[in-house]
Amino acid sequence: MAASLRLGRQGIYLGLRVSKFNKCFWATHPWQDRVRHFFQSPWMLGVSPLKVQMPALSPTMEEGNIVKWLKKEGEEVAAGDALCEIETDKAVVTMESNDDGVLAKILMEEGSRNVRLGTLIALMVEEGQDWKQVEIPPPDAAAPPATQAAAPPVAAAAAPSPPKPATSGPLRLSPAARHILDTHGLDPKLATPTGPRGLITKEDALNLLKTSPAPKATPAAVAPAAPSPVPAPAATPPPPPGSRPNIPPLSIPGKPGAPGTFTEVPASNVRRVIAQRLTQSKTTIPHAYASIDCDMAAVMQLRKDLGEEQIKVSVNDFIIKAAAVTLKEMPEVNVTWSGDGPRALDSVHISIAVATDRGLITPIIKDAANKGVQEISANAKALAQKARDGKLLPEEYQGGSFSISNLGMFGISGFSAVINPPQACILAVGTSRAELRLCEEDQTLRTQQLMTVTLSSDGRLVDDELASRFLDKLRANLEQPQRMALA
Repeated sequence: MAASLRLGRQGIYLGLRVSKFNKCFWATHPWQDRVRHFFQSPWMLGVSPLKVQMPALSPTMEEGNIVKWLKKEGEEVAAGDALCEIETDKAVVTMESNDDGVLAKILMEEGSRNVRLGTLIALMVEEGQDWKQVEIPPPDAAAPPATQAAAPPVAAAAAPSPPKPATSGPLRLSPAARHILDTHGLDPKLATPTGPRGLITKEDALNLLKTSPAPKATPAAVAPAAPSPVPAPAATPPPPPGSRPNIPPLSIPGKPGAPGTFTEVPASNVRRVIAQRLTQSKTTIPHAYASIDCDMAAVMQLRKDLGEEQIKVSVNDFIIKAAAVTLKEMPEVNVTWSGDGPRALDSVHISIAVATDRGLITPIIKDAANKGVQEISANAKALAQKARDGKLLPEEYQGGSFSISNLGMFGISGFSAVINPPQACILAVGTSRAELRLCEEDQTLRTQQLMTVTLSSDGRLVDDELASRFLDKLRANLEQPQRMALA
């Protein structure tokens, strides 16, 4: 009994000593906290990034090309700084940063083509964080959610329920949001407005596009059964000498092309959109054409008089002014076609066709009817140079009401231009030429400086009679330039 009590006291003393040792050890060696801090540090988990995605820089843009990065990895970036240059379907546009931070990783290098909207193109970190330890998402996360592969039709997964309408009452949409929703056939009532006074912005439309369910597959899209193996056809005999091949072979770079060969030329985004819109215009718009000759003697004399006063203006500047004044006098021509019908415009914005290395683009001279010829000339020169440099802003080439294409400087006497939808008309201008004409007043021959202009009009909006009256008034404004000052 005494021995057991003695052993019990010794066990209690030993336990107290061990407990005291543990308390002292944990107090003087906080290594657990350090280990926990290490495993929770950015060295192990990585720095949470700020994602930079391919933005929609124009209402019709669906993909873009990375032309040039203006910032390097590790450089500080402030909100509003230029990050990179992106080639859209219209021009090369500078993309600006929306956040402050440091550019940590470029995911899409210069020269990347056909980058879809919403694709991750770069990663940023906040100021003060180690940009070298940025957490790079997996490749699947860099792809835009709108381009996910559709599930096979055999799978019986339930279709996602459509979002409930988030707005009530009259809808207010920005032009870019309206275009995106109309293009993809989305109901504007399903968008959640974040703009002032319930305005649905472009970002709201893009968010709705990302969350909207993909179109259902048709029953005819059932996967076909695996075809039975077909024996390889016997080799066809070579064509007889002198015969032409049905399909011309591809040429080999670095070697002279054989007769009938060709070279694939990659099309830029701008070229593809031009082809798309021209095809849409000629197949969906009923074009009507009317031509008239204008005597440009008074305009040329006025231009010469202004030149003596060191005021440099071109004949095309007078044509822009005359067209704008005529549209102001005849507002029934200053219209566009929307999905619901004609839409009368309150302002006169003239689009001028400018030839660039990437194709034609139409910058806009806004409110041209209320500007003088000298101001129109300065605006036209500045816009044409920006178009050739690929530096046009979206608002500088969107929203025109009437287009003018002038090929007179190339010696073209007359031609017909293709309407730029949704506009109703485009004016094709040829070169001026000297012709002898009989003067009806005194029955004498006089030399006139005639210029042929051809109006291509949308037959749904401008009929032949209205187009004829428009050309007649345009001719009067050009032959009597003083009328334009009184309009």
